[in-house]
Amino acid sequence: MSGRETIACLGAGRMGRGIAVVFAYAGHPVQLVDFKKRPASEFARLAGEVVTEVQQTLSTLARLGLFAESEVTRIAARVGVVPEEGAGEAFRSAAVIFEGVPEVLDLKREALARASKLAGAAPIIASTTSTILVDDLSDAVDHPGRFLNAHWLNPAYLVPLVELSPGAHTAPVVLDRLKQLLETIGKIPVVCAARPGYIVPRIQALAMNEAARMVEEGVASAAEIDKAIKYGFGFRFAVLGLLEFIDWGGGDILFYASRYLTAALGDARYAAPEIVERNMKEGRIGLRTKQGFLNYDGLDLDAYRMERLAGFVAMLRLLNLARPPLLD
Repeated sequence: MSGRETIACLGAGRMGRGIAVVFAYAGHPVQLVDFKKRPASEFARLAGEVVTEVQQTLSTLARLGLFAESEVTRIAARVGVVPEEGAGEAFRSAAVIFEGVPEVLDLKREALARASKLAGAAPIIASTTSTILVDDLSDAVDHPGRFLNAHWLNPAYLVPLVELSPGAHTAPVVLDRLKQLLETIGKIPVVCAARPGYIVPRIQALAMNEAARMVEEGVASAAEIDKAIKYGFGFRFAVLGLLEFIDWGGGDILFYASRYLTAALGDARYAAPEIVERNMKEGRIGLRTKQGFLNYDGLDLDAYRMERLAGFVAMLRLLNLARPPLLD
């Protein structure tokens, strides 16, 4: 995709508003479609709320230094709110339609069926659902080859990641076009299979439940656990990916640590998955063998380590924790 295609959001709720800010910021005209029949006065109230929230969000980003506050009005003017009777024209003029109605299967299916008929065959349609699998929705869509899930993480206007989940019928060209569009607006799309929880929600559910469980068990206070997460867990994984970190230390370390925790805490949830032991047996330990979850063949490991350590130093500076040495 190239140029400044029009984007449509099916639903004028919180997710649609966030996506509208993202695309308007990147220069795209955006139409937020209110897909409910409602009196003109009620629509006017809703449209006013949307415009106000978009302007407030942009003003916040300007105050945070992303751009001059004098540009807020011009960027916000790229966002329009369309009543139900104007949905067909808005959808037909869009390159991509992002569905953001409430997380109820029947509601989504009904909305997608109506919208896809109104839109015609051309626009890509992406659900932003955080819970419903793509193929539980795709058969409601006319021309399902142009349909997939695009899971944005809140706040959508700040978090770079968008998780794309194609379905059994999704055309490869549709996935490629949406990836390219997202990259042009500064997002980082990743592709994952149609599985519950995508990538980030599935990992964070485990981590959040474990943190809550440690409070319950009296391991530490909530404040101490959150401090450990910010300055230890989060600090490292802002620079290294989880699987990259396994390779950094060695998969064997994870295997033996997992075995100890499983025995010490008496809970199989700490056991390492089979792939960790299989990698060990195959010599895929990580950096030490230049093979792990990732492939390090041909990589200058000294330069790689220096780059990652520079990332840690940048994090220290961001947290105002980088201190000069004491030389006395």
